[in-house]
Amino acid sequence: MSTTTTKTTRASGTTTSGGKPAVVQPRWRLPSALRHGGTLAWRGLVKTVGSPEALIDVTLQPVIFLLLFVYVFGGAIAGDSSTYLQFALPGVLVQTIVFASAGTGTALADDLKTGIFDRFRSLPISRTAPLLGAIGADLVRYLVSGVIMLVLGVVLGFRFSGGPLEVLAAMGMVMALAFALCWVFTALAMVVREPRSVQGIGALIMLPITFGSNVFVPADTMPSWLRGFVEVNPVSKVADAARGLLTGGPVAGPATAGLIAAAVITAVFMPLAVVLYQRRT
Repeated sequence: MSTTTTKTTRASGTTTSGGKPAVVQPRWRLPSALRHGGTLAWRGLVKTVGSPEALIDVTLQPVIFLLLFVYVFGGAIAGDSSTYLQFALPGVLVQTIVFASAGTGTALADDLKTGIFDRFRSLPISRTAPLLGAIGADLVRYLVSGVIMLVLGVVLGFRFSGGPLEVLAAMGMVMALAFALCWVFTALAMVVREPRSVQGIGALIMLPITFGSNVFVPADTMPSWLRGFVEVNPVSKVADAARGLLTGGPVAGPATAGLIAAAVITAVFMPLAVVLYQRRT
């Protein structure tokens, strides 16, 4: 009888044979992972609302970038600021999200140092929920940043060639890339323990893939050795798809390539980040 009772309590996760509480991590199931992740994402959003300064990097930074590139470099690149605004805004929208996604890794590295993830580990929740929650909350922040960028563009004179569905599709493309890159920087945060180091290494990743793309200038103006990298860069594909949706132009080809790239990045780095998280905690 005692043996049966011990096995039952171990399976239920209540006590061990020594009478001590046992922590059992539930198996990964998609519905529970999404539910638990949504709860933790809400926690992250409440935390952000309580600290409005946390939105500075995704609100003021893109505004500064757009104003600087349009009114400082626009005349030299496109001849006038209005013409360059039509080309630059979709690209700066993508660049802003790429830069912001590194903040996910920095924030996670900081949370890991404070011990909050040890508390999450002791709760009967999905093992991926803390990571899904952190990324989910950041995606909402990035969405707010994208809306601010589009509103500013309209104020500056940006003209949409499509309707609301095209705008939503462009935002969906950008958010798909953001989701994929968040897993890259999440995995990085599990390996690099210092938040400053995550930020520094993140910059080494972000700068080549954003400035080595067609975000700010057309690829055909670049030397041939650089153009090859630019044309296969996922950031370039998403930027082309966003331009096509917002200002007119080819959409199917770049959108397909961008979504495939985002799916591959997610498929590689999401399980890697989860494994590294389990080892780290």
